[in-house]
Amino acid sequence: MPKTRTFIAVEAADEVHAAALAAIDRLRSAATGIKWVEPDNLHWTLQFLGDLTDMEVAEVCLRTVRVAAEHEAFAVQARGVGAFPSIKRPRTLWLGAGEGAERLIALQADVEQALSSLGFRGENRQFVPHLTLGRAGRNADGGALLAQRLAKLADFDGGAMAVDAVTVFASELGRDGPTYHVLARAPLS
Repeated sequence: MPKTRTFIAVEAADEVHAAALAAIDRLRSAATGIKWVEPDNLHWTLQFLGDLTDMEVAEVCLRTVRVAAEHEAFAVQARGVGAFPSIKRPRTLWLGAGEGAERLIALQADVEQALSSLGFRGENRQFVPHLTLGRAGRNADGGALLAQRLAKLADFDGGAMAVDAVTVFASELGRDGPTYHVLARAPLS
């Protein structure tokens, strides 16, 4: 039975999308070996689910629609560029969330709770809302210069956006990276 690689996210609106691309441009020359996220793939991930059957996808979509309807639309500010696990040892480069982050955290927690009875486990670490900008490969090189650039962007203003829907995506892996397809959009109330 074919399976669909699936995740749940909030799509980046135009202003935040443009700011994320500007942040990538400011970081790009500071390091080699970084796989930058394709412009069309910028989003706030709420939960990665992995490979699902068609029946599981249908149930995930249904539960996501229910959860989204329980939340009122809200604004979130994209603020601060950083890295996991730290700017001195960057593996994932990101644009974070400022005002409105607590609402995004609550939305993510409710999505995770709604899917837990289906066997989907959340992360063992606390959810930190972010848009992934790039991932450092094993041979990534940037060291002090990258850490300096990240530190200078710690207060980066990425604009604000309305969070008015949650999207269930399929992720198709290809040679040039993943391609995302919308499986369902769940509007917030």
